Formats: sequence, C-alpha cells, structure tokens
Amino acid sequence: MFSEGSAAEGAVLIKSIILYSSSPLEFHIICDQTAQEYLQKRLGLLKHPQHDILVRFYRIPRESMVARIEREGAINTDHAAGVPGLMKLFIHEILPSTVRRAIFVDTDAFFISDPTQLWAHFLSLRPGTAISMPSHPDQSEPEWHNANRICSCIMLLDLDRLRALRLMDSSYYRADRGAPALAPPAFQAMFGAPVDAGNGRMRYDGVKLGDQGYWWAIVSHRPDIFQHLSYDWEVSSCLMDMYLKGLGNDDADEAHETRVQVHTDDTPEEGRAILPKMVHFNCLDGVDRYYDWPGWSDPNDGLAQRWLPAVRYHVGYKWLWLNQPESNATLTMQVLHDVKFADEEFAHGHTTP
Repeated sequence: MFSEGSAAEGAVLIKSIILYSSSPLEFHIICDQTAQEYLQKRLGLLKHPQHDILVRFYRIPRESMVARIEREGAINTDHAAGVPGLMKLFIHEILPSTVRRAIFVDTDAFFISDPTQLWAHFLSLRPGTAISMPSHPDQSEPEWHNANRICSCIMLLDLDRLRALRLMDSSYYRADRGAPALAPPAFQAMFGAPVDAGNGRMRYDGVKLGDQGYWWAIVSHRPDIFQHLSYDWEVSSCLMDMYLKGLGNDDADEAHETRVQVHTDDTPEEGRAILPKMVHFNCLDGVDRYYDWPGWSDPNDGLAQRWLPAVRYHVGYKWLWLNQPESNATLTMQVLHDVKFADEEFAHGHTTP
C-alpha cells in the first residue's frame, strides 16, 4: 500500500478479515508512511480482538524498490500500479524466512466469509506447488499474451518454495555460480529476449497487466509449480462481471445458481455453482477508492443492484465494533524500516572480507 487511497481500500479488506476470521491472524503489509499511519489509526481502535493479531509494516523506500527492479535487469511496467505493483513478484524476498507461506490479496477486495477456509487450501496443494491463483483458460487477449487467463489479485504463495526456486533474478545472483533464477527463461519464452530501453537499460517488450503479465509467463513456463484456485475466492467485477453473482433470492438452489452464472464454461469451474467467499471490485475506473465509484448511485447498474448493500456494510462497519471486551487476545503492531531484499542479504553474506 503506497498511498492513502490504497490504505483506505486495504483497511476495509483487513477489517473484513478480522470480522470473519475464526483463527489468530498475521498481516504483513508492504507500505509507505502515509498508508502505515492511516491503518495504525484504525487498528488502534481495536483494543480487545477476538483472536491474537500481529500486524507488521514493511517500510521500503521507493529508491530501494527501483534498485531491486534494476538488479533484476529487464522487468518494467506501464500499469497504473507502477513500481509498487511489481513488488508482488518479490514478496518472498521482502518477508523474512520465518514467514513460510502467505496469501496475497489486492486492496480493492474484501472477504464475506472466514479467511481460515482459504488458508486451509494450502493443505490441498501438491508438494511441488509454489503458486495458486484463479485461472481462466476461456479468456484470450493476444495483445496481453493472454495474461488475462490468470488473476494475480489473490494468490496463495509458498514462500519457502519460491525462495528455493530463486524465483526472480538479480545482478547479485548472476555474479554467483549457484543455481540460476527461475524467471528469466520464462520471461524470454513469452516476451523474447530483452530489448534496449536506452540509458544502459534492457526491458522485456510488450508486457501488459503489470505483475500479472510476469506471473502468467512464470506459470505458463512452469505449470508444475502452479495450481488453480477456486473462483469462490475471486468474484471479480473486472472481465468476470462477478459471474453474475449477487445478493438476493436467498432460497436459490445450486441448480439455479449454476444455470445463471457466466464465464465458467470451458474452465475448471464448469458445471459447479460459484459460492462467493471474497469479492473484488476492480476496474472501476476514475476513482482512487472503489467504494467512491459513481456507478454505485446508478439504480440501473447491474453491479450496484447486486452488490451495493455489501459494499456499504463492509465500508461502514465500525472498527470499534470489532472489540470483544471479554477477550484476552491482543493486537501487536510492529514497524520494520528500510527493509532489505533477500538478494541484498545474499550479496552481504557472500562478500569476501
């Protein structure tokens, strides 16, 4: 989170996780000072959580992020998320080795069910799986190299596995005679060899959708480390139109829900009713915060008709109401400043005195 707008969206997401969780929680938030302060103000209202909560803020200066991208050698982005968006490719390098697995979620989403159910999916992953995210084989967009066939908006990441695979390259790794990084052959297989970008820089050409374009190259090249994640956890307004799911008609049965949903033919979910567990309001252009989208006030808009009450409820639910006065659980906040990437730690450990 690298703005007040992203922190405001992320606060709703965090609030929903705390609201529905049946287990202790850890939040690892890569952010700037503005986002940190916004979130701390709200988290500070939670004196008596139902379960123990650890919130750790990772403060990474922009120049450090840019330097890490430069050490990779050729990745770039024209996506609105910019440099911070590419940090999704380096989560395994930013979080300490004590954090072995993590779930990444875009800020413009919130849970409507217990996130412990999602964490349990780690138990069903194959031994070699490092990444699980929703896949959409029915989608096609050649100008994007078909990167819309996945959604990196929600990812289950086996960080131990990604570290062992040395996912992303670095000039520090290239100077070492150890195992090569996984990503460069994947990127070159999809985008071709890097081209001259001027000023001594190289770049992969034609990469779209920011980090998602790179994740698509990775899982396309190495399907053995990838596993599909159910659409239940990615009910998205962008491209998928929420699969036409929405509130109302509370006695609808499975046959009805399967019949009226969209974008599931020729996918791993074909023939199964999508059961929303997390909703994602992306591609609502023109606003910094999805809940300020003008379309919510349009009585004829289908998305507003189906989901506005849920948005209002989760945005408006007061942080104070999360308190359980009889609980002995605690909320702990920590701030890590000037966080180093794993490739920097590697270079430091391999420096000859």
